Amino acid sequence: MTRTKGLTATALKTIAIAAMTADHVAWLLFPGYDRHALPLILHLIGRLTCPVMCFFVAEGYHYTHDVKKYTRRLLLLALVSHFAYVLASADFVDAWSFLPFSRGSVLNQTGVVWSLAGGLIMLRINGSRWRTPAKVLGILAVAAATFPADWSCIAALCILSIGANRGHAKKQIAWCLFYVGLYALVYCLALDVTYGLLQLGVALAIPLLKMYNGRLGDHPRAVRWMKTLFYVYYPLHLAILGLIGLAMR
Repeated sequence: MTRTKGLTATALKTIAIAAMTADHVAWLLFPGYDRHALPLILHLIGRLTCPVMCFFVAEGYHYTHDVKKYTRRLLLLALVSHFAYVLASADFVDAWSFLPFSRGSVLNQTGVVWSLAGGLIMLRINGSRWRTPAKVLGILAVAAATFPADWSCIAALCILSIGANRGHAKKQIAWCLFYVGLYALVYCLALDVTYGLLQLGVALAIPLLKMYNGRLGDHPRAVRWMKTLFYVYYPLHLAILGLIGLAMR
């Protein structure tokens, strides 16, 4: 089998999973906004994950044969992931913690998959036959619904920007950096300045995504395995980290 230059979707997803794991392990081992070099480096590596996820949700919208089924699959994953995300969070106390807005601030009430699913819905609205005012209201409604998630509505808006500007890399990058800049500002004002600025590390994913060669992978079996893993890994590793965190308390 001939290999092509660049990075396949499987390779990029593998990098995203590894970066996400490093980020979440850092939250477990260094809770709070630790200023030491190791957790900051691990969190910086973790910034690679969200842009890759957003990119492939937008690509999935373009290539899927059944966008409704794709949407249902992401929404189901968001529901399952909610419980794993809360279990792994520092705000988890008891079963009531699974109820949104029962603990912590209005931010980070559920996992990023809720925002990813919101981005897919935004793309569907944008590509619908609705009149422009209805599209704007629909997208704003989804943004409001995803605001409390990890990465807030920013991940959803980035998916919309990537999908709506497909084939125009400069526009995709500009809009995504604009939205992430807003997220960093809110993070600085509401949570922590250092970790707010750290969010700008998503720019490190740009060179990787530019290396994407448009191929799913070089081995069909690995492609199928990665497709399943990409869905299962997020809630599974969070649940494991959450249980480890409870044992460490």
